[in-house]
Amino acid sequence: MLIALAQTDCVLGEVEENLDIAREQIEQAAAQGADLVVFPELSLHGYHLGALHRDASLEASDPRLLELSTRGPDVLVGFHEHTSLRAYNTAAHYAAGELVHAHRKLYLPNYLAWEERKHVSPGQSLRAYELKRDRSGGRGATLVCNDAWQPALPWLAVQDGAEVLFVPTNSAASLDPEAMDTGLYWDTLLSYTAKMCQCWVVFVNRVGNEHGAAFWGGSRVVDPRGAVVAQAPKWEPALVAVEIDLAEARRQRRAVPLVAEARLGLIDREVRRLIDEGGDH
Repeated sequence: MLIALAQTDCVLGEVEENLDIAREQIEQAAAQGADLVVFPELSLHGYHLGALHRDASLEASDPRLLELSTRGPDVLVGFHEHTSLRAYNTAAHYAAGELVHAHRKLYLPNYLAWEERKHVSPGQSLRAYELKRDRSGGRGATLVCNDAWQPALPWLAVQDGAEVLFVPTNSAASLDPEAMDTGLYWDTLLSYTAKMCQCWVVFVNRVGNEHGAAFWGGSRVVDPRGAVVAQAPKWEPALVAVEIDLAEARRQRRAVPLVAEARLGLIDREVRRLIDEGGDH
């Protein structure tokens, strides 16, 4: 499966301009024979939704989104979604003009300069889904940025059958590198997740400057042993295509069955106990 990492910049709130950027990247990826193009988090809207003076959110079934996947490859794109009641930070997978899967970001940062919970609601589900472009019948799952920092979520996605995790991201350079070097955190996190969950990890971060934040890029693909097999440069737009074999995740899991024995009943009992003792619902 040939995956293209579209490490793009975007213009805050300018959906049509960002769609033009996406179409250009998809056409370039199609020329390379890509099966799937993955864009960063909120690539059609920009990150700082609170700075917008008008609502530019989209429905997941918007014809402009469906049309993106009629140019050859499947497309996984991030946008500000609206429904009849709530808004979400969504990353959706489209194929042949149809919506295949939509993931609504589950864990919303609400600290320091990040105020996502003020502008979107958290999603309520995590599902793996079939990747129709993969001839071996592989499955993927999406974790949007901060979702991947929650240890339970990659594990849950893998238990639902995911062999590749897509991680569209808006990660900016640290405001206080001594307190948290975000690039170093991602280096460690992505390798650990791929190795311990025995899956491919496709991380696509944006670039550019927006509302005082500098996004550093560094998009990459990590194999099920934790090795980086392809990486985009930092600080500049790039389109990087890499072939992945989802069956490699299965081979690794058979050789060293770290995730095979899930003990889901045990997990269920202990989580329920923690909820009963006053834990977060």
